[in-house]
Amino acid sequence: MSEAALRPGAHASALLASLDPLLREWLPRQRWFAGKGRPISGLEAVTATELLPRSSPAGLLHLLLRVRQPAVPGQGPALDGAPPERPADCYQLLLGVRRSLPPHLASALIGHVTEGPLADSTVYEGLHDPHLAELLLERLRIPGRHGVLRFERDMRVEIPSGLTPRLLGAEQSNTSLVYGDTFILKLFRRVVPGVNPDIELPLQLAREGCARVPAPAAWFLADLANGTNRVDPAGAADDDACGLGVLQPFLAGAEDGWELALRMRAKSESFTGEARALGRATAEVHASLAAALPTVTLGRAQVGRAADAMAERLTAAARAVPALRPYAPGLLTAFEALADLGGEGQSWTAQRVHGDLHLGQCLRSPDGAWSLIDFEGEPARPLAERRLPQPPVRDVAGMLRSFDYAASHGTWEPEWADACRAAYCAGYAEVAGRDPRTDPVLLRAHETDKAVYEVLYEARHRPDWLPVPLAAVRRLAQDGSADEAH
Repeated sequence: MSEAALRPGAHASALLASLDPLLREWLPRQRWFAGKGRPISGLEAVTATELLPRSSPAGLLHLLLRVRQPAVPGQGPALDGAPPERPADCYQLLLGVRRSLPPHLASALIGHVTEGPLADSTVYEGLHDPHLAELLLERLRIPGRHGVLRFERDMRVEIPSGLTPRLLGAEQSNTSLVYGDTFILKLFRRVVPGVNPDIELPLQLAREGCARVPAPAAWFLADLANGTNRVDPAGAADDDACGLGVLQPFLAGAEDGWELALRMRAKSESFTGEARALGRATAEVHASLAAALPTVTLGRAQVGRAADAMAERLTAAARAVPALRPYAPGLLTAFEALADLGGEGQSWTAQRVHGDLHLGQCLRSPDGAWSLIDFEGEPARPLAERRLPQPPVRDVAGMLRSFDYAASHGTWEPEWADACRAAYCAGYAEVAGRDPRTDPVLLRAHETDKAVYEVLYEARHRPDWLPVPLAAVRRLAQDGSADEAH
């Protein structure tokens, strides 16, 4: 089957028709599938590219698949009376194709195809197959195009061939492969058109000489063009390529900040030294981002819009989570205070930031150095919003909330969190020259906004964790009452 035949069209439609019943059953079971709990109402191939022909002993088919599902309850019917649909998600799949599956790949089985272009074939999750995973690395080693896929790399970095791959199993929204403890390939599962910040920002930081973020060695994208027309996974016209994956150095022996914090806390060891070092690392990354990319000034209008957006998110979250409602008036004062300062002429500098910073996004190497990873931002937010300049305190607020989470694991220790929060801010100030706590209105607004986001997330995905952000919400709402009393 030729590449051209696999592009959106009659042949791709025939291929997807043969896979449709298998994928409808398999997709909802995947950890990275965002539409759990709702039936799949339709599948559509955006692109389909053979990275290795199925005539080989093991073929590799790359798919970008648009998945349609009904909207969440409560949105009401569409104008024509039909059940409403939520915006379609686009997922990246790498499917292995064999006549029969060897025993060591039995757990990767998706199903057996009985008709269509892949008739009499067995389809499986290709990333579990070391042979196919090695092929993917080889594509990244040799820059160029393969159908709609575009492979690029930093030619100054040596990428050896023959590195043994192993699939990591801890991630949820993405999938990662480690090659020989030398490189890690992160594959984005739910993809959108446009520049992915997890490729864009590490590249910019590498050019700036920032050693706090592993520099991309290679990456690949999909050029979603068909002649003069471009195809958007969400169904609209768009002029951007779609980021699919990034290969970076693997920090062998590094421990993520969440696991390290919990381990040290369990042993009654102080984490304040690490928190201070993390604050310095965060400030260094912020300084490099400000040097590499444009900064903007948030004046009265921009601050007002930001405060209004925070208030709207609070209203929506309180509507969805009844436990949040008693605290909403007190929380709202944080956003009102921010808008008031903006109205009085206070302005702030905004820049590109990490966007979803917490302990789990930080790695400490065996020599004690901290690195920041995963620059996608909050995946639930639109890409355009994730790429907007923000006050650096947004990242600070995310880390402060993460210390609260770690202090809540097991026995609640607010003193542990307070000490870490203070050390982190002090470390940040050592590099930035300004302590985030000296701007309490801005910090409280962003920490409140983050806590509201956490309440909604935990209520939907991890109800047992809901008391953690609710405790922060209670404190932040009381801060508002104290402000009013004064």
